[in-house]
Amino acid sequence: MAVDASWVRGLPKAEVHVHLEGSLPPALVAGAGDPAFRDLAGFLAYLDAACALVTTAEQVAAVGYAVAARAAAAGVRYVDLIWNPTHWPAWRDRVGAFVDAIDSGLRGAAEDGLPPVGLCVSLKRTQSAEEALGLVDYLIELRQPRVVALSIDGNEAATGRTGARFAAAFSRARASGLHCCAHAGESSGPEGVRDALEYLGAERIDHGVRAIEDGALVAHLAATGVPLDVCPTSNVRLGVAPSLREHPVEALRRAGVRVSLNTDDPVLFGATVDGEYAACASAFGWGADALADVARTSIESCFADDGLRQDLLRDLAAYVGGDGPS
Repeated sequence: MAVDASWVRGLPKAEVHVHLEGSLPPALVAGAGDPAFRDLAGFLAYLDAACALVTTAEQVAAVGYAVAARAAAAGVRYVDLIWNPTHWPAWRDRVGAFVDAIDSGLRGAAEDGLPPVGLCVSLKRTQSAEEALGLVDYLIELRQPRVVALSIDGNEAATGRTGARFAAAFSRARASGLHCCAHAGESSGPEGVRDALEYLGAERIDHGVRAIEDGALVAHLAATGVPLDVCPTSNVRLGVAPSLREHPVEALRRAGVRVSLNTDDPVLFGATVDGEYAACASAFGWGADALADVARTSIESCFADDGLRQDLLRDLAAYVGGDGPS
């Protein structure tokens, strides 16, 4: 079958690794300065400046709506959206108010036929164990259905190995019914991925591409089916991979590791989900079957409710089996 841009866009898929901080409309954060950065540290500093400009509930709701609209334009049917309160000075101590505000925007988006979005609230690796537990306890008390998972991100190259520090917070989150995902294998090497699995019980690894440096870890990921939420354009822009053709996603996939394709910070990197699929198809010679496998992993590993997940898998099977849209 012809795998062109239209086919890729129509392919039913989820996005499971995208940050709200990297999804802010440029007009909203123009005062943050030049969004130029050479490395992860500079990138994170820019995010702090941009997020500081979002101070009202109306702005938050509009940002949420924009996330769903961008996903729809790429043919994404469901989104797991990562939000880290530490980047947002106006909201750090008003987590409930922020969740209510973005929930309002996302409900409006759903009413307009845009994809549903779950919120993954993220810890920062510089936080203390006590701060992490406090946030988890608050989320459990809040019981806002929009919140589907606990996440963690930050510069592991700067913080070192922090898995043990956050183990109790992730354990408590799991016991409460929250899903768990973790950034690792981007600024950290394979040891970060191992720690995310061992200490945090991560169901998915955000990035995880540096697992390729450890053959035993690659074999473990393949055997257990733990998926990697890969962001090729982001990895190239931030120096994790020298180029797309040299990106390890293809070697990981050929080794049997489950991978999905995502944008990470779409506005800042100029990335779209369908663009990531098309770029990898071109770079690695992926045909319809390979692209469908990646889309299937994205749906199977997303934190949507079981009914929606099964609906999306049926849509995917029909789309591929029918050679595209009817």
